Amino acid sequence: MKKIFLVTLFLVGALTVQSQELKWYTDVKEAITVSNKEHKPMLMFFTGSDWCGWCIRLQNEVLTTPEFKKWAVDNVVLVELDYPRRTPQTPELKSQNNELQQAFGIQGFPTIYFTSAESKDGKVNFKGLGQTGYVAGGPTAWLTVADGIIKPKKS
Repeated sequence: MKKIFLVTLFLVGALTVQSQELKWYTDVKEAITVSNKEHKPMLMFFTGSDWCGWCIRLQNEVLTTPEFKKWAVDNVVLVELDYPRRTPQTPELKSQNNELQQAFGIQGFPTIYFTSAESKDGKVNFKGLGQTGYVAGGPTAWLTVADGIIKPKKS
């Protein structure tokens, strides 16, 4: 009887983990803290969530898939930097996102920038690892590109 109960408890726990949503940070300072604590780079997703067709396509074909979710939990801290046209944002969030768009020289959407960062004396220093955008071929093709950026082959 106890064994059956333990197995059932384990399965319920496994299902809960599978259905959890990914944590996307919108506050870059908070994401930097988590990134440094977990020793993972940040995946900064520059998107126009309510108007950019390629951004929506990237979301649907890659960023919401089980393959991406599993990869993201193991490899990166997720940061969404949104530039919506219809969805309201706080002035602080707009300002932060605009500053980051300028700092990284983002000219088109979607852009995904991989970076690590450290805060020193109130200033943030970013170390760029690479960037990508929409990649045709679904999660497998996209994750191959992402792994090439965050896990470069040693010569």
